[in-house]
Amino acid sequence: CSDCTGPFTGFRPLAGCPAERGGGMSSAWRCPACAEPCAAPRLLPCLHSLCAPCLRRLGALGEPARAGTAAAAITVLCPLCDAEVSLPPGGVGQLPPDYVELGRGRLGCDLCAEGAAVGRCQTCGAALCPFCRQAHRRQKKTASHAVTELESSKDCSQAGRPLFCPSHPSEELRLFCEQCDQPVCRDCVVDRHRQHPYDLASNVVHRHGDSLRMLLESTQQRVSTLEGVLSQIDGMGSAVRVRAEAVATEICLFASGYVKAIEEHRDRLLKQLEDLKVQKENLLQLQKAQLQQLLLDMRTGVEFTERLLTSGSDLEILITKGVVASRLAKLNSVAYSTRPSVDDNIQFSPQERAGQCCGYEVYGAILNKVVDPAKCTLHGEDLCIARQNELTGFTLLCNDTTGEQMGRGGESVRVTITHKDKKDCAVKPTVCDNGDGTYHVSYSPEEPGLYAVCVCVKGQHVQGSPFTLTVKNKFRKHPGVFHCCTFCSSGGQKAARCACGGTMPGGYQGCGHGHKGHPGCPHWSCCGQVTKSSECLGPPNDSSQRSLLRTVAL
Repeated sequence: CSDCTGPFTGFRPLAGCPAERGGGMSSAWRCPACAEPCAAPRLLPCLHSLCAPCLRRLGALGEPARAGTAAAAITVLCPLCDAEVSLPPGGVGQLPPDYVELGRGRLGCDLCAEGAAVGRCQTCGAALCPFCRQAHRRQKKTASHAVTELESSKDCSQAGRPLFCPSHPSEELRLFCEQCDQPVCRDCVVDRHRQHPYDLASNVVHRHGDSLRMLLESTQQRVSTLEGVLSQIDGMGSAVRVRAEAVATEICLFASGYVKAIEEHRDRLLKQLEDLKVQKENLLQLQKAQLQQLLLDMRTGVEFTERLLTSGSDLEILITKGVVASRLAKLNSVAYSTRPSVDDNIQFSPQERAGQCCGYEVYGAILNKVVDPAKCTLHGEDLCIARQNELTGFTLLCNDTTGEQMGRGGESVRVTITHKDKKDCAVKPTVCDNGDGTYHVSYSPEEPGLYAVCVCVKGQHVQGSPFTLTVKNKFRKHPGVFHCCTFCSSGGQKAARCACGGTMPGGYQGCGHGHKGHPGCPHWSCCGQVTKSSECLGPPNDSSQRSLLRTVAL
C-alpha cells in the first residue's frame, strides 16, 4: 500500500488503510502537517497523528537513536510539538493507526462502499447502508442474519467496527497477550505468542482501562495545576504591565520634574554668573576710574613742573617750589595696586553639590574664590614639638582673599621638613586633602633635633611658615613603680623626707607601703617624678646623697 506502507496479504489490507473498499470514512481526515486528506493517520509516541508521506519525510530526515535504544530505530522531531520521538525499527508501517481520529468519521457501508452505514450485521459484522441492509435481508444466505440499527455517534463511527490482525488479515483481534502487552488474534496465540498468557480483550480492557483512568486523573490534576499556574502567570503578566505603566508614569513625572529643576538651576547659575561678571566689571571700572584720575593728576603735575623748570625764572621757581613739591609728594604717596583688583578666575564645577532645587538634588556650582596664601593658617596642638619615631602632624586651613574658608579642596600644597644641622636628613610628610579647604599634614621624624618646616600654597608661604620644629628623643618609659613611698627613692636612708615634709621614723619596712610615718606624695621609684604620665628622667649618678637631695627637692 503506497499510503500506509503496509503489505497486502490475502484479500484484505491492513485496518484503516484507504485501499480498504469496505470501510472508508464519509469525510477524509486531513493531516495537520501538510493539510492533505488522508484516511490512515498514524499515531506518534507524542500522541500527534500524521499522514504516511509526512512520516516518511520525517524518517528520511531523522537521526540514529541514542545508545540504549534499538539499533535500527530512528529519532525524529514531531513537526507539531518539537518532541523527540523514535520511529519503530519496522518503519512507519509499525506505528499504530489513530483510531480516535478514525472514529470521528462517519462509518461507510462495507458492501457498496458508497453510502453511509446505518446498521450492522451481528452475524458477519458488516456495516450496511439502507440499500444494502434491505438486500442483506433479502438474500437467501443472509436472510437469517440479525441486523441492528446504528443509533449513537459511537455506533456510527469506525470505533465500533472489527479490527483485523496485521499479521493475519483474515483474523479479527479479539485476544490480548499479557506478556507482550498487545492485542492478538487466534493464529497469533498458536504461532508467535505460543505459551504466552492471554485472555479475551473484553475481559482485560477494564483492568487496563482502570490504569489508564488513574493516569488520566493524575494527568488531569497536573493539567489543572498547570492551568492554574498559567492563569497566575497571565495575571502576573497583567500586573507587570499595569505596574510598568504606573512606573513609566512615575519616571515621566520624575524626569519632567528633574528637567524643570535642572533648567531652573541652569537659570540660577547663569544669573549668578551674570551678577559675578557685573561685580567684577564694576570693580575694574572703579579701579580704572581711580587710576585714570590719579594719572591725570600726575600728568598735570608733571606738565606744570616741567613748564616751571623750563620757562620760569629763578625767583618764580623758588616762590612756587613749595606748592609744587607738596603736590608731587602727595601724588607720589598715593598707594595703588599694580595689578587689576579682580581676576578672571571664574570656574564651573559639574561635580560640586549645589543643594536642592524643586525638591531634587542638583550638581554644578560656579567657583570664584581664590586661595590667598597670606590668609591661610596652621593649626595643631603640638605644632612645633614632636617625638622621635612617633607619628604626628598639623592641619592647614586655606582661606580666600577675604579670610573666608575656601570650603573645597584641590589646591597645590607643598610641605618640606628639613633638619637644620643635618642637611641630608629630611622628613617626608604626607598631605591629605580633606576636600573642605583643610589639609592634614602627617610625618614621623627619625632623628631628634631642630627642623625647618615650610608650608607653601601655590608656591607662596602661608602664615607662620617657615617655622622651627623641635624633635625630642624617643619617649622613655619608667622602669620602676609609681608608689606612695619616699623611702625607696632615698636609697633606704632613715632621714629621708618626702616633698610634703613627712618622715620615716619607723625605718625600712619592705617596700615602704606599710611604714608608720606620713606616706608623702606618690612618685616613680626610678627617678622620683611625681607625675604618673611623665617621661623617665633616669636615676641620678650619686646613689645615696644625690637621691636624698633629689627626693627632698621633690
